[in-house]
Amino acid sequence: PCPFHGGTNRNFAVIPKKGRYYCFVCHESGDVFTWLMKRLGLDYPTAVRETARRVGIVIPERAARAGPDPLEPLFGAVAVAQDWFTRQLLDSSDAKGARAYLEEREVPIDTAALHGLGFAPPGKAFLSAMAELALEPKVLVEAGLAAVRDDGAVVPRFRARLLFPIHDLRGRVAGFGGRLLGPGEPKYLNSPENAIFHKGRQLYNLHQAKHAIRKAESVILVEGYFDVLRLVWAGVEHVVAPLGTALTSDQATLLRRFAPAAVLLYDSDQAGLRATFRAGDELLRHGVRVRVATLPAGEDPDTLVRRGGAGALDTIVGDAIDLLERKIQLLEQKGWFEGVDHQRDALDRLLPTIRAAADPITRDLYLKEVSQRTGVSRETLVQQVSAREPVPGSQRLDRNSNPGMHAPERFDPPVRAPSIAAPKADPNERELMRVLVRHPEWMRRAVDEVPIQWIETPAFKEVYEALIRDPEAAGSPSFLDSLSPIGQRAWTALSTFERKYGTTDPDQTYVACCLALEIRPLRRQLDQLVRRIATGVPAEEYETLVGEQQRLEREIWARSPTERWKRYNRRANRDAR
Repeated sequence: PCPFHGGTNRNFAVIPKKGRYYCFVCHESGDVFTWLMKRLGLDYPTAVRETARRVGIVIPERAARAGPDPLEPLFGAVAVAQDWFTRQLLDSSDAKGARAYLEEREVPIDTAALHGLGFAPPGKAFLSAMAELALEPKVLVEAGLAAVRDDGAVVPRFRARLLFPIHDLRGRVAGFGGRLLGPGEPKYLNSPENAIFHKGRQLYNLHQAKHAIRKAESVILVEGYFDVLRLVWAGVEHVVAPLGTALTSDQATLLRRFAPAAVLLYDSDQAGLRATFRAGDELLRHGVRVRVATLPAGEDPDTLVRRGGAGALDTIVGDAIDLLERKIQLLEQKGWFEGVDHQRDALDRLLPTIRAAADPITRDLYLKEVSQRTGVSRETLVQQVSAREPVPGSQRLDRNSNPGMHAPERFDPPVRAPSIAAPKADPNERELMRVLVRHPEWMRRAVDEVPIQWIETPAFKEVYEALIRDPEAAGSPSFLDSLSPIGQRAWTALSTFERKYGTTDPDQTYVACCLALEIRPLRRQLDQLVRRIATGVPAEEYETLVGEQQRLEREIWARSPTERWKRYNRRANRDAR
């Protein structure tokens, strides 16, 4: 069977005389070096050296590299240390807290040991044990297992920490990620940068996941070590995690060697969203197709699988949507498209993702989607995407940002300018009323399409009721006399205010505001539901509430796509004829 596409039939041929292989189904082919490059993710020189090592051939090196490999003692020291740390986790009385912590997280101790987890005890017991094994302090320091204090004393790098081994692509332990089990900082500590460990160029679990990633043609990215392990135990093998930092360019390059697509499964809080979109943009820059899976509020992949099993995870990952779509969805849910005033700010948050798309087809689709969603012409968007400097308005959003930096990835409801007629006026009501006041001909549509209950601001409601009673008299002395002083001030403000940002097209403004006001009750229900879930609910209610939350999110999104704009515009064109 072919090891590349996972077939079960005899469709994979090896031709010894030619030193080649070929699959008659997926058409993978190559020689021994290609095999190692594709199966182990090696570059060509490393594949050649690995082949030579396996068959016992010595490749002559330059004079500067003559002699034994200087990295072997470091890998050897880390391997010895990893075995010792695991035995401490299993047997040491100092590891009682670590074993209790794993039990609390529903991780069987034997399973943890099988995955190489370990425990670094407090004090200098580690150094004593390594000395008994004839490992010199110099080697321990070079391997990132020990550190030298200012006074020259050598101390263990990891103390009182639960340790996760981090492997290179060949499966060798290169370093550790350590979680502190008591008070203090930092909570997580990685091995330092050294000759064998590079935090920005390695990924947790990639050595185990690379074959599954190739088979699935996709990789799932999560944030934490426990998230990875929980998914692996649930049967999801194509999952990796960065090493406690933002995804780097080197890591994105590495992932692109194994798969053309990725699913980001990060937390749904503000920090998680920022990490999601930074990682997504980085992957897009390397030609990876990116989808985002949305976790329920307060959940991470570890807790999700513990609560709902692999089925809950399958549902979440199956519902993942494109990176840009998720950004637009969040902006819509948080009100960034309500009215026209803030669409400019919303664009500042969408442009970085369009810029990041290295694949020309993906970028073209993104331009089309954003143009249709915002009404901004494709030509204008292309100019903004091509600009090296931030678009106008991004400096307004983050005055401390450096030139060339894009707007911050925040999706809180936008900060509104003070309302004209009332401090708490909904901007959609205000924009809609401006259209009706300044373009009275739109009242013919509004009478049928805008229920009075949509207008909740008292001053605006008074003006709207007066327009319904006598639209022909709008603005006349008798019309103004029928309004209260508050209503008169609202009329004056609505009829004279000049919009600083956004389109002046009354059709687009009318459509945008009607859509926003129509789904406003759903958004309020969603906000209440999210707050309720966040405060904690009984387990028997949890799945029901999360399902309702997802239903509301889908309904809000379904009521706000481009098709709704087209529907309104078709009606407008029909009325005009």
